[in-house]
Formats: sequence, structure tokens, C-alpha cells
Amino acid sequence: MLMAVLLVAVVLPASTATDYTVGESSGWTIGVDYSAWTEGKTFHIGDTLSFQYNPVHSVMEVSAADHGACSTSNPLGWYTDQSTTIQLTDPGTRFFICGTSGHCGFGMKLAVTVVSDSRRSAPRATSTSTAMSAKPSKPTGNDVATSAADTTAAPGSSSKLT
Repeated sequence: MLMAVLLVAVVLPASTATDYTVGESSGWTIGVDYSAWTEGKTFHIGDTLSFQYNPVHSVMEVSAADHGACSTSNPLGWYTDQSTTIQLTDPGTRFFICGTSGHCGFGMKLAVTVVSDSRRSAPRATSTSTAMSAKPSKPTGNDVATSAADTTAAPGSSSKLT
């Protein structure tokens, strides 16, 4: 019995992931300070970013250089479905901008740093052999354009990046 309690105490916190709605109730739009929005948040492997936006906007995942320059010329992923969920699968910094001309310059840009948290990620790796994959993340869904890793989308599927 004691062993079962200890197992739950160790594994339960390890499997907890957080779904962050980017911009909270304002969503993904002009006029939100996304740098301030990330302050005080720690993003972990397994967490998700949910972008909620109107048809005027889009979400582009870009390189650090393109994020700094607000360049839309070489996106790693491009989403226009108005409800985009991005799963954070690896440690490091990920960069997002709005693909609509001028919107990034008006502040529609986001950088999130995902931390490697062995307390949260290690139990997943031991639970099944496929829990942690070395394959790069690839989007699925009704995206106008997706990452270079996968340019096909299944009609009617959601736009989750896994």
C-alpha cells in the first residue's frame, strides 16, 4: 500500500501539463503585451499553447532571426484555423508571430522558453517506449501551410502540433 501511494505521489505531478491560452481572454491579437504575458510563467515539456484569433490573424512559428525581424518569408509552421494548439515537446525557445503584414511590428509576436524538467518528463519516458519521440514536431489539421516536415493535412482534423 505504501508503495502505491509513493508511486502516485511521484507520477501524478510528472504527468500534469498546463494549457496556456495565449493572451488569456484577449487572445492572439494586436494590443496585447505578449512579453508581459509570459512573465512569471514557466513552460514545460508537455504544456500547450492555445492561440485563439479572428480570421484577420494567423500564427506563424518562425526562427529567432525571423522573430526579431518580423519576417514571414520562411515560416516553420503557418496556421489560419482561428484556434491553433501547439504542444511544447522539446526544451528551448520557440518563436511565433502573426503572418498578417505589419501585425508583428504592432506587437503580435511571442517567444516562449520551454524548460527541461526531469521531474515532469522522466516518468513519461519510462511508461512506454513511444512516449518520447525523437521525431520533430509536425502540425496536422486544416492549416494553409504547415512546416516543411509535413505539407499534408487531413480534412476535418484539428490543428494540433504534436
